[in-house]
Amino acid sequence: MKRTYHNYWVYILTNKPKGVLYIGVTGGIDDRMERHIAGKGSAFAAKYNVKRLVYFEEFQYVEDAIKREKQLKNWHRQWKINLIESKNPDWNNLWKPLGSKEIDSETTSK
Repeated sequence: MKRTYHNYWVYILTNKPKGVLYIGVTGGIDDRMERHIAGKGSAFAAKYNVKRLVYFEEFQYVEDAIKREKQLKNWHRQWKINLIESKNPDWNNLWKPLGSKEIDSETTSK
């Protein structure tokens, strides 16, 4: 039986406003962010301490999410910055750990 609905996310992480950008796709944003925070999300993200979620888009179908991820990765850096700032002009960390009301800025912004 095929699942009729699932959530997939394309997301952008950074280490600081206008810093290193990492674009990824996942079927579980909470698990993926936990891995990034622990330095196990990807070698690139760990190397550059990229842990701040500054942008994301949600998709129903994985194919659409992968297509969008590839599109964003091919964009010029300034286009990515413009996209982030169109929704998050202050480069706030948008990720909240499961079960929390506030973002743990100590673990996510350093």
